[in-house]
Amino acid sequence: MIRLTEIQAVMVGVLLAAVLVVGLALLFVGTRRLRMGTALIGENARQQAFLDSSPALVMIVRSDSRVDSSPTLGLWLGLVDQPATIDDLATADAGLDEDDFRIFSDAVTAARRAGAPFRLSLRVKRGARSLLAVGQRAPDRLNAPGGVLIWMFDASELQSRAARLGEEAEELRAAFTSLTALIEAAPMPMWYRNRELRLAMVNTAYVHAVDAANHAQVIDQQIELIEGSGMGGPLANAAIARDTGHPQTAAVPAIIKGERRMLRIHDLPLFDGGAAGFAVDIEELEQARGGLKRFADAQRAMLDRLSAGVAQFAADRSLIFCNQPFRRMFAMRPEWLADRPEFDRVLERMRESSRLPEVRDFPGWKAERREWFHAQSPEIEESWHLPGGIHLRVVAQPLPEGGLLIIFEDRTEQVQLASARDTLLRVRTAMFDNLFESLGVFASDGRLQLWNEKFRRVWDFDEDLLARHPRIDALVKAGEARLSDPRQTALISELVRSATVERKQRGGRIAFTDGRHFELTAVPLPDGNALFTMLDISDSKRIEQALRDRNEALETADRVKSAFVANMSYELRTPLTSIKGFTEMLHGGYAGQLSAAGTGYAEAILQSVTRLSTLIDDVLDLTEGDEEIPREPVDLEHIAGAAAETLAPIAAERGVVLALDVHGSAGTVRGDPRRIRQAIEHLLRFSINGLGPGGRLLLHVDGDADSARIIVSDDGPGMSQEAANHAFDRFASSAIVGPGSDPALGLGLPLAKRFVEAHGGTVTMLSQPGEGMLMTIGLPRG
Repeated sequence: MIRLTEIQAVMVGVLLAAVLVVGLALLFVGTRRLRMGTALIGENARQQAFLDSSPALVMIVRSDSRVDSSPTLGLWLGLVDQPATIDDLATADAGLDEDDFRIFSDAVTAARRAGAPFRLSLRVKRGARSLLAVGQRAPDRLNAPGGVLIWMFDASELQSRAARLGEEAEELRAAFTSLTALIEAAPMPMWYRNRELRLAMVNTAYVHAVDAANHAQVIDQQIELIEGSGMGGPLANAAIARDTGHPQTAAVPAIIKGERRMLRIHDLPLFDGGAAGFAVDIEELEQARGGLKRFADAQRAMLDRLSAGVAQFAADRSLIFCNQPFRRMFAMRPEWLADRPEFDRVLERMRESSRLPEVRDFPGWKAERREWFHAQSPEIEESWHLPGGIHLRVVAQPLPEGGLLIIFEDRTEQVQLASARDTLLRVRTAMFDNLFESLGVFASDGRLQLWNEKFRRVWDFDEDLLARHPRIDALVKAGEARLSDPRQTALISELVRSATVERKQRGGRIAFTDGRHFELTAVPLPDGNALFTMLDISDSKRIEQALRDRNEALETADRVKSAFVANMSYELRTPLTSIKGFTEMLHGGYAGQLSAAGTGYAEAILQSVTRLSTLIDDVLDLTEGDEEIPREPVDLEHIAGAAAETLAPIAAERGVVLALDVHGSAGTVRGDPRRIRQAIEHLLRFSINGLGPGGRLLLHVDGDADSARIIVSDDGPGMSQEAANHAFDRFASSAIVGPGSDPALGLGLPLAKRFVEAHGGTVTMLSQPGEGMLMTIGLPRG
């Protein structure tokens, strides 16, 4: 047996102790590592559970294109085998879409090389699945150097929902755009207020209503549509609508475009806590409402002035209005009517006053009248025959809003008048048949309505023809053979048409083949018809023809007389010229010196020749036909002065004072200066001839823009107005010429009138015995 030494035993003990310590240490480390492994296994299981429950699948693409992924990814891609490389993600009939796979592969390559992350939407060939790939370079902890970590999300439902939401958003956007355009185009002001009731949006109509430059100015300056808006004003309705959630309406006045308008403001609560509003212009509605009220008042005032009785009942059959004639007609007291009696009570009151027809079954009769309130016929009319010979025309009109309007017209007088009218018609027929004229009454359409026996006999019409009431064209066609000129049928038709259609009175004449003549007259009648009369004027026609023949004979004799006077005047000029010439030779001493008495005789002969020549010239001027008057400017001041200068010696010889007064307004006229001067001289001679020594004569000339005026006035004895009216007649009598004057001068005034009228002027005379004369010539400027 081996015996250990003490040293060896110690060394063995130490060695065993060391082994024990090492064992214990190893046991502690193993136990710790076991606990750590167990914890890691649990954490790994927990992380795996997280991954399994995650809506996304993880995939790692390594640098050599190998793929580590969940088996579920193959199911998403529709692959039979689990993809080993990136190329396995797209096969011929499964996996990713070719275009999407190309984009995905390029994105993975870029992430691997440059670390660029990506986010792609990928489509799968089979089915309608869509995938969302979110990738980045793989972290170092994944032990995949150069690899890419990719999260795959099934976005099929999200894509479908996103598409639906996109469509809904597009529809909402289109609706919002349309609604905005509608609000903007609305003709009424519209606005939106936020929670603080501040204006946040307005339309163009609002901008125009407040006379703002643009929308921004309204929002920035908070320009309110209604003046004085505040929490106590129209904004109060907006606040109530916001707080209560109920729309509010108020009618307020406003000044729009400088005009006072009545607006109805609507405030509407919105889901966001704000309030929308719009304003409707009700000015015309208010005016129409006021107009309707005024119309109703005026209508009732007018109904009070009608002779017919009017009663209006409401839908509940109560009497709401009756005019004064109704009260008088049915003896209704105002205090009884003030209680708005019912329809049946009104009828009963009428019966008590004996203002209803006598009927056996009054309740039934009353019930029938009660049905008027619901009658389908737009108008109901009856005739009531009341005691005492009173006739009432009753018209009932159901009202659209319910109720009934009844009009009571007293036709007693009309019935009496109708009876009297029938009597008058019979009298008229008897009178027509006994008149001398032929009468026919035509209606507005040209048909013959009435005629007398004389009318039928004149035209020899058949009774059957007239009984058919033919039109005027058919009537004249039937009588055309009796007219000497068939074209005169058009005259008869035109006369009747003018009286019936144009309402004008016209006349004419026709001749029959038997030599009779008729005067026609068509007169419009008040009832729209026309009265056609034919008066036999055969006798007056023959008298007229005889007078016409006599007048033509007188005109021929006057022409012969005028020609004779003219020829005689020309024939007298030859001997007068010889007498004047020989007398001037004797007066000049060619036949020897004359004695003083002989010289006086010669001068008397020359004066007589001059007067006779003047008389012959005047006669020629009167007997000559109208001559053409030259048109040249005539200075009236010069002409008047020349005429006054010519007559001045004669006036001085008779002791007459001749004065000339020419105003600057006299001017000029267009005409023959010689004739105008002769007219003035004739008037002056006439006045001088009527004046005695000491008489005064004034020649006054003035004018205006349209005409000139020449006035000759004197203070002589004058003449009667009757004589003055004939002073300008040809060959006036010596009484008109004036006492003690030369009758030859009676030709001067007719000549003056002829010369003035040839210039388009007028000449007049005013005179009274002992008041002198006033003769006026008016000449137009043109």
